Amino acid sequence: MQPMPLPHFLMMLLAVIAAAGLTIFLAVQSGLSLAVLGLGALIGAGLIRMLARVE
Repeated sequence: MQPMPLPHFLMMLLAVIAAAGLTIFLAVQSGLSLAVLGLGALIGAGLIRMLARVE
């Protein structure tokens, strides 16, 4: 497997940061508290972890 080129890595990092910023911006604009947003992210990560579990 070849390593990822630096420009691709930086663009991917920029996309992730922009998506996170947009998510927080939209949550604040809709009146959703950051605690609820964080709890939703935690529950979603837990569900994905349970569904992707390989035993």
